[in-house]
Amino acid sequence: MNENWLIVPILTAMAGGASLFLPVFRQKRTFRELYTLGVTLLTSVLLWMLVLNRPADGLLLLHFTGDLNLTLRLDGMGSIFTALIATLWPLATLYAFEYMRHAARQNGFLAFYTITFGVTAGIALSGNMLTLYMFYEMLTLVTVPLVMHDLSDEAVRASRKYLYYSLGGAAFAFIGMVFLIVYGMTLEFRPGGILLSGHTGDRQMLLIIYVMTFFGFSVKAAIFPFHGWLPAVSVAPTPVTALLHAVAVVKSGAFAVLRLTYFSFGAAYLYGTWAQNVVMAATMITIVYASSRALKETHFKRRLAYSTVSNLSYVLFAATMMAPFGLSAALCHMLCHAAIKICAFCCAGAVMHQSGRNYIYELDGIAHKMPFVFTCFTISAIALPGIPPLAGFLSKWNIAQAALSSYQPLARLGVGVLLYSALMTAIYMLTVAVRAWSPLKEGHDLQQVRDPNWYMKLPLALFSVGIIALGICGGGIVELLQQISYGYW
Repeated sequence: MNENWLIVPILTAMAGGASLFLPVFRQKRTFRELYTLGVTLLTSVLLWMLVLNRPADGLLLLHFTGDLNLTLRLDGMGSIFTALIATLWPLATLYAFEYMRHAARQNGFLAFYTITFGVTAGIALSGNMLTLYMFYEMLTLVTVPLVMHDLSDEAVRASRKYLYYSLGGAAFAFIGMVFLIVYGMTLEFRPGGILLSGHTGDRQMLLIIYVMTFFGFSVKAAIFPFHGWLPAVSVAPTPVTALLHAVAVVKSGAFAVLRLTYFSFGAAYLYGTWAQNVVMAATMITIVYASSRALKETHFKRRLAYSTVSNLSYVLFAATMMAPFGLSAALCHMLCHAAIKICAFCCAGAVMHQSGRNYIYELDGIAHKMPFVFTCFTISAIALPGIPPLAGFLSKWNIAQAALSSYQPLARLGVGVLLYSALMTAIYMLTVAVRAWSPLKEGHDLQQVRDPNWYMKLPLALFSVGIIALGICGGGIVELLQQISYGYW
């Protein structure tokens, strides 16, 4: 495809979403839903066309001065993130129609929901750090209204917390971008990075800048101690939290870290330094803390939120190995975790929507009234700890293999961290499934509880199929990710 097509899906989603503010959509629910789904599907088709027919060149959007440009370009790693959002977004949108059916301000919700699709696509298609940073900041601005959609005091506090954390992280990321343009002479993404061993500049200072920038971008990936915003935004409607926790925001943070490490600073420049040890240790601390904290949490969605904090640091842990096998393992877990966690969050939302129950101790026996939902949840609960042959096993096995292949003692210590987290994950996920499938007790008011309609069932079914398919047939995907990591695709 011609490189001019790179901008089309971004504009389609952003313009299509913005048009939902028009009065014509306010009173016509069916028309509004069909229009939103049409825009979302068209955007997904355009993104998949780009992935399957990748343009050879980039598209210059705007030239500022010198080497400061806004550029779109699709490479192998960007293709993976693009394919991920193009696949999951239409299903999440269909789910949102039913979940938000009786909510207020549906026009605004669907507008920002669709605009977020375009902004996330912009991150995936960014050709340099400046472009990624611009869309990264836009992502914060368009998701804040989604978090505070209910306008309750709790939602407003959560959105404010999310905004403060995101802006603070972006400030640190901006510092890194400045140093890259000064010492790297360009902001373009290049395999191997733009800093060479013989570059001018203080190496120790640049390592400090890398650590600052790593944590800046990792705020959206909810690394400890900057994770507090993620459990807080669980107050948002489930279609929002499903995308925030599984696809858009947290994966954008992890994607930015991968770009920073492997395509800007360069893994070879960072390998074996104290900076690598610092960021790797931070990811391991996050994995241990968040998986332990999830076990203690009794609120259904907040437990899944802490699980996301833990699993996003799996991606970052693999990334900090500063080697191609680490990059491929990180990308693999990005894909597998997205499918598993969006399924789990949407199941939790279906339970809350159908029964009004928010806490795990309220779920005893509810699976007998909602067998479809809890069959899907059980699949995700089995997959997330890494039990074969499902998707979680594929990605966590690759991370463990990458850690064992590393010559660094800290990376090998990480295998123990992964095993501990897997145990905690099995307990806090399977506990929910076991309680839900336990016999119904007398006195539980579940007479009116039942599975949702096909708007929710179809996405849940496809998410579950994806979890199974990735685990059983994921060998080809792993090979493709390895080709991307070694620069062959």
